[in-house]
Amino acid sequence: MKTEKQEFLRLLEDSTMYLAASPKLQEVYPIAFVFKEGEERQLIETLKELLKELQKNVANEAQQMLEALERQKQAELEKGQSFLDTEQHENAISVFNALLTRFSEDAELKSDIAERYIRAGLYSEAFAQLAEAIELSPENIRYYNSIGMALRKMGKFDVAEKYFAKAVKVAGKDPHLFFNLGRVYLDWEKWDKCAKSAMMALKLDPEFKEAEKMLAFANKRIA
Repeated sequence: MKTEKQEFLRLLEDSTMYLAASPKLQEVYPIAFVFKEGEERQLIETLKELLKELQKNVANEAQQMLEALERQKQAELEKGQSFLDTEQHENAISVFNALLTRFSEDAELKSDIAERYIRAGLYSEAFAQLAEAIELSPENIRYYNSIGMALRKMGKFDVAEKYFAKAVKVAGKDPHLFFNLGRVYLDWEKWDKCAKSAMMALKLDPEFKEAEKMLAFANKRIA
């Protein structure tokens, strides 16, 4: 038993010396590691403090990496936007596609780029990105509203209607959802459905002035 204890103490001493000799460890935790027999409890407390510092250091490094990635992402978004602003659409699409390849699971990035496409009149490109964003995050109502807008601009009213139907199942209590569906019916000249959508928007938000105007316009067309 005594021999086993001595062997255990020797291992503790060797391990402590090894840690104390590590330059990188000293950068993180610049406190000398010294172990003596009978000071096992102090060693345990020191190791606990070391573990906390290592965890903090890893978290800081991870945060720095995330911030660096975000800066790169924003730089590429600005580059692509500058191409859109000067109507160099192919160059913009190329930049955005490269960015989306790196961040293929980022639904919010896809939505961001889609909104830029919508503002530039690139509705089919916007639709493609928003469809993927919805696949990744089907509970986000904003994506449905945006894809409905893109499809409406493309004249694909039936497809827009289907996307809004999905959105209603997810969050049917959003008055803007029904208002935007009403805009699809407005352009589609389906006046009865437009009126029903406007009424649903007003039921959820009685102060929705634009929905009031839509309802009045649709009712005139029905009459």
